[in-house]
Amino acid sequence: MVLILLVIFGISAVFVFPTISEAASEEKIFVTHSGGVIKTTGEIIDPVYVASTMEFDPMKYLREFNYGDVSELPDGTVMREFTIIAEDDKILEVSPGVFYNVWTFNGTVPGPTIRVTEGDLVKINFINNGSKEHTMHFHGIHPAEMDGVFEIVGSDGGRFTYEFEAGPVGVHPYHCHVMPLEEHIVHGLYGVFIVDPKEAREPADEMVMVLNGLDTDFDTENNFYAANTIPFYYQHHPIQIITNELIRVYVVNMVEFDPINNLHLHGNLYHYYPTGTDTVPSFYTDMITLSQTERGIMEFEYTYPGKYLFHAHKVEFSEKGWVGIFLVKDDLTQESQTELEYGN
Repeated sequence: MVLILLVIFGISAVFVFPTISEAASEEKIFVTHSGGVIKTTGEIIDPVYVASTMEFDPMKYLREFNYGDVSELPDGTVMREFTIIAEDDKILEVSPGVFYNVWTFNGTVPGPTIRVTEGDLVKINFINNGSKEHTMHFHGIHPAEMDGVFEIVGSDGGRFTYEFEAGPVGVHPYHCHVMPLEEHIVHGLYGVFIVDPKEAREPADEMVMVLNGLDTDFDTENNFYAANTIPFYYQHHPIQIITNELIRVYVVNMVEFDPINNLHLHGNLYHYYPTGTDTVPSFYTDMITLSQTERGIMEFEYTYPGKYLFHAHKVEFSEKGWVGIFLVKDDLTQESQTELEYGN
């Protein structure tokens, strides 16, 4: 017995066990749903899976709203018609040298911000050009057959038309609802659905922020976090706004795998409307905490010019990309400040 122990001790003295960090950096092989093979350490996914990467501009997405093709029915009802195409074979460079297979609505993550008015007839012509089955599930009020859960849309050109009356007023998510649901959401099949009240809200500089995360090593834990997909984007490209102008932000939390997310605004407080269903704010604060698909409307103005952070107050999220800057100016013709750094 003593001899056996001495032999084991001798072997262990010359054999170096891998550390946790070494184990984490081991190369993994990931086979995609369409048969592509990707080798990854979780830091870089080989982009040879497709010919080119998808381009996405978070600054453009921030203030871009899709109002659809508008027509009026014989009874006076306004109809807004949209065409939404799902795909699941795109690669997005989410950070320098870091590539991720995204599944998209109309070619972006998040998908287009669909905007209508309460009482409109909404018609969504959904086309599934992906290799997997997909649907569109809208949060809100609509008939059961329009819920996008049991009406599975087949791959490679499957079609379905969603048609329902817009309501209630507020900001709502839409997303694919095919099982396993977390797979479809974490890859990017979601977007924002805004239903405006018939009496328009006060004019404002309006923007959309979808809080999301990316699991680049497929271990059901996110490696990156962001507002509108690209980590640190609004830190390096600050959002420019004007002093004493009303800012309205439609915020939706779509982070998978983490139970909560939050949004903290520096140097200011905002009026917050949970889900946006009420025209009277519920509270005045500088931070909200959101579970998955929880959402609301923030309204605020800045009195003093300068640089102001906004970020997750869950420090892990902000240090992994969910951080940005509002660059407040008296006049937007002032010289722009870019490449602003925060922390190390």
